[in-house]
Amino acid sequence: MHAQVQIGDATVLMSDGRCTGNTNFKGFALTIAVGNESEADKTFNALAVGGQVTMPMGKTFFSPRFGMLTDRFGVGWMVLVAQG
Repeated sequence: MHAQVQIGDATVLMSDGRCTGNTNFKGFALTIAVGNESEADKTFNALAVGGQVTMPMGKTFFSPRFGMLTDRFGVGWMVLVAQG
């Protein structure tokens, strides 16, 4: 599979090509920032299916809704409500 993400003027390309051996997602986490608390809960719950919650969704000093988890593929995620 291939993916393309546009970040400003830069394009990030991703590929699962040349994968050999066991998958290992250590040393990084992806963060997704959404616009409201219900969208944060929806996103978090979808990613958590079959995975492991490491910090349940809750209020923090930097966001009204923030949580961390590892999805079913072993990828770490942080989900938060973006504050303008």
